[in-house]
Amino acid sequence: MAHGSPDAHPEVPPDASRDAPPDDRPASSEDSPPLYPAAAIAAAWQRERPGTPTASIEVVTPIRRLAKLFADDRNRVLRAAGIDAATLDLLSVIRRSGPPYALSTREIARRTLVTAGAVSQRVARAEDGGLVRRGPAPTGGRTVLVALTADGHALIERSVDAVLGREATLVAGLSPEERALLVGLLDKLSTDVRARTAEPMR
Repeated sequence: MAHGSPDAHPEVPPDASRDAPPDDRPASSEDSPPLYPAAAIAAAWQRERPGTPTASIEVVTPIRRLAKLFADDRNRVLRAAGIDAATLDLLSVIRRSGPPYALSTREIARRTLVTAGAVSQRVARAEDGGLVRRGPAPTGGRTVLVALTADGHALIERSVDAVLGREATLVAGLSPEERALLVGLLDKLSTDVRARTAEPMR
């Protein structure tokens, strides 16, 4: 393992067996392996390489793990609903725009933060599936609007209920006060990380 990357393979620190917590559960091929605690990962790096900057591990590692859990779970929900993530993104942004549920491709790109080329591909797939239709803007000019069809509207209604209902269940273990606190902290962290990643790396 390269010493220049203290966060490399963070879930497998040097000689993890020396400080891994005991797992008293009966072994089962259906069980997922227990996650190595982020605090233990940080402690192991400090033991093996004193002075290694480990302050981020107990923040970044749980966020990365949660991101994967949420993404994997959402993908299962989407498969059951018969829609993929890109199509959900497209139909959602049009549905949230309100009646008449139509947006230009430029506006879709601005709101979804994806490239114009990616939007064109998503629109083409959704149009082939009968979920959206393209047509001229009523104001005239060269602007083309992408509008939900009846099938597209029905699909996004079902999908949003399935996805957001499931995700509400996943965060139900937090009280309203805890959720509000977490939202504020995540917003602060996101803003700060965006600013720092925009700076040249030293």
